[in-house]
Amino acid sequence: MAGGERAPLEAAWREAGATLEEDLRRRDAAERTRRAYALDVGQFARWAALRGLAPPDVDPKVIRRYLAHLSEPSGSTPANGSSTARSGGARGGAAPATIARKLAALRALFASQRQHGDLLQNPAELVSSPRKPSPLPRVLSVSETTMLLDSIPTGGPLEIRDRALFELAYACGLRAEELVTLQTADLDHDAEQLRVEGKGRKTRLLPVGEPAMAALRVYMARARPSLSTGREQDALFLSKTGRPLGTSDVRRRLRTWAARTARTTPHALRHSFATHLLDGGADLRSIQELLGHASVSSTQIYTRVESARLRSAYARSHPRA
Repeated sequence: MAGGERAPLEAAWREAGATLEEDLRRRDAAERTRRAYALDVGQFARWAALRGLAPPDVDPKVIRRYLAHLSEPSGSTPANGSSTARSGGARGGAAPATIARKLAALRALFASQRQHGDLLQNPAELVSSPRKPSPLPRVLSVSETTMLLDSIPTGGPLEIRDRALFELAYACGLRAEELVTLQTADLDHDAEQLRVEGKGRKTRLLPVGEPAMAALRVYMARARPSLSTGREQDALFLSKTGRPLGTSDVRRRLRTWAARTARTTPHALRHSFATHLLDGGADLRSIQELLGHASVSSTQIYTRVESARLRSAYARSHPRA
């Protein structure tokens, strides 16, 4: 199709994408989500426009053909039609998780179109997501976690900060993004609890264990004042230059300390928090609330971790395993 013939189609797709962006902003979707949806929708729009398709022309068969196209080893055809550029992923084709993400973006796009009266139905709702492998999360044992946290010294301000940071991460099962957005006002010393704003701007109140509270008190009294430049009085955890920490800082500092014990990540600490609660007898609903999961189905993966651990123990210990 010639460029002049594609122009009206491209304009229609741009308008549909802009409408979705407005809807996501109105729902207070995270910037990262909006950016990912824009990229995925834009890729599909270019593919569809090359084939002479406007938003109302898309049906489930078209979407299935697009997803099959993404999974092909040769990759997908780029917007400029060249045979060398590729937008479908790795040389072996897009992974199931990538295809599922792109389908989710299309569902959001056509749901927006239907909501605004531009479509009668959402064609992407009739397309099944590919089955994604769900590997068990990496989990530290209780002894490994204790060894890791106890290995962080408390000599200088940065060491004191790191001890408080990772004690709190494990005590509350926090995501890296949640750690770096904490404010000093979020910590209630008297009630020994923490206010956390998680995904979807949902707020939850979490109990904080005594070891973490003790580390935080030391940090607030001995380390944070020396890190603060006086310009930021809100962020709980500060860098050596006085700015709020970023998620990359958290991951880098944890790698530093974990190199001496068991290699891990901030999210593995979160997984360990949940698994250790389950081992201790906590019910899934309570763990769901503590983690800030929207659905208990997200929390059920920890029952698989527990089952895998029991099977391993059985295989090691039973004489006729």
